[in-house]
Amino acid sequence: MQVERTFGFFTRTFDVEVARRHGIVEFLQDSQSRSRLGTVRGLHGCGSSGECKLVRCTHRDVHHVLVDARPGSPTFGSHQAFRLDDVTFDHLYVPAGLLHGFQALTEPSDVCYRIDRPHDPTEDLAVRFDDPALGVDWPLPVAAISSRDSSAGSWRDQVTRLRG
Repeated sequence: MQVERTFGFFTRTFDVEVARRHGIVEFLQDSQSRSRLGTVRGLHGCGSSGECKLVRCTHRDVHHVLVDARPGSPTFGSHQAFRLDDVTFDHLYVPAGLLHGFQALTEPSDVCYRIDRPHDPTEDLAVRFDDPALGVDWPLPVAAISSRDSSAGSWRDQVTRLRG
C-alpha cells in the first residue's frame, strides 16, 4: 500500500475482506509492545493448536524472526527474518505453530499484534534468542532482554516437547 506523507499519512491497518481472500482467520485480540534500541523479544509461540498473529511495526523499525516449530513441516527448525517498519507498513502473518521474536532497530520501536484467540499461558513455548541450534543472526548487539526470555529453554528441549 502506498502511503502519502505530504501532510502526515493515512493507512488502513486491517481489512477483513482482504484477510478473508487470503484465508486469514478472524482476530479476537490486539496487543502492542514498545522496545528500546537493541532489545530482543522472543522467541515465543504456543503449543497445541497455537495462535495465528498478524504483526506490524507501528513506530520505527524492527528485525522480525520466525522459526517453524511445526513438527510435521518440511521447514521444521528453520527460520526466516523480515524487516518491518513504519514506512512500508508491511504486515507479517504468523501462522499457528511458528515461534516469533524481534529486535528493535531504533529508539523506540512499537510492534502491534492482532491475535486469533485468547492467550493461554499453559501453551507457551519459548526458546532462547541466541540458541546455537537455530543460529539466528540479530543485527545489533543485544541491549536488553526480559528475564523470561533470557531464561527460555533450548530448541532441543522444545523439539522433545513438540514431538511428544
